Amino acid sequence: MTLPILAESVRLDDEGVHILDRRVFPFAREWVLCRTSEEVAVAIEDMVTQSSGPYFAALGAMVLAAREASGLADPRAYLRRAGERIIATRTTNNHLRKAVAAVLSEVDKSSGDLVEAATTGARAGDELYRSRSRALGEHTAELVPDKATVLTHCWADLYLVDLVLAARRHGKEFSFLCTETRPYLQGARLTAETLAEMGADTRLITDGMGAAVLASGEVGALVTAADRVAMDGHVVNKIGTLGLAVAAEAFGVPFYAMVQAPDQATPTGADVPIEYRDGDEVLSALGHRVASERVRGHYPAFDVTPPRFVTAVVTDRGAFTPKRLHEYYAEGEANQ
Repeated sequence: MTLPILAESVRLDDEGVHILDRRVFPFAREWVLCRTSEEVAVAIEDMVTQSSGPYFAALGAMVLAAREASGLADPRAYLRRAGERIIATRTTNNHLRKAVAAVLSEVDKSSGDLVEAATTGARAGDELYRSRSRALGEHTAELVPDKATVLTHCWADLYLVDLVLAARRHGKEFSFLCTETRPYLQGARLTAETLAEMGADTRLITDGMGAAVLASGEVGALVTAADRVAMDGHVVNKIGTLGLAVAAEAFGVPFYAMVQAPDQATPTGADVPIEYRDGDEVLSALGHRVASERVRGHYPAFDVTPPRFVTAVVTDRGAFTPKRLHEYYAEGEANQ
């Protein structure tokens, strides 16, 4: 089948990096053109793209930085600084660090043209991410029984797309309950829309309904992505994941957190920097104010789920219980 539009939401060409504006999708399909690496950084900060979108945008940004560095006295130093700027835009998810590393690794190996090397690194990083996402979808599809209702939270991006595709290859079909995911409503606008685009049975619930549907016995599995997984099994993901995981454990529903690899640089959940965004962002929904001017907002963008509430962390190398995460690296170091 044709991939849904969000599977190809970042494009690099001679003009710059084109990013599908997820702030207005699906009501409008607008592309933001970033002509410089700094413009990509600002677009990531402004939530033009989220989830794995910043990873692909970062790959493109590093190519733009290589173009910008041409003719400078120390172009590689410029490229490293541009990478640091990109990484700093969103600190909780470590996708950006991996994207920057993929490009710099190719540049460091090359003695030739900087732009060509950066472009090669960006293409390799793109394909690596997609191939690992396909493996992730396969392993997750094996865990979820046929005809199950899957509860999602936020937008799992390519992981979710590949889960649906893998399930169908194996003759399985899932139905989905999607939380709306305030304040940006990624679950309503991105997850539900993409699943519906792929022909999956899809229903939307408000964030406050999660525990009730888990208690109902209808849900076969809670499945989310993870922005980062610490080596001790703590799962860091979009705010709201913790509450759903606790409810899932209380009502005997397995929770599968999808991540390409646990982060060796993060020994414990306490080592993950949790991003706090401007509290004003929770005071509006889709541009409409939902509280009076007397009220202040508070917005921790991510939460940390302790390993006792996690059934398995599903990686590109298979599923691991939190206590067995170290076995992921028994096969050797993962690629970036």
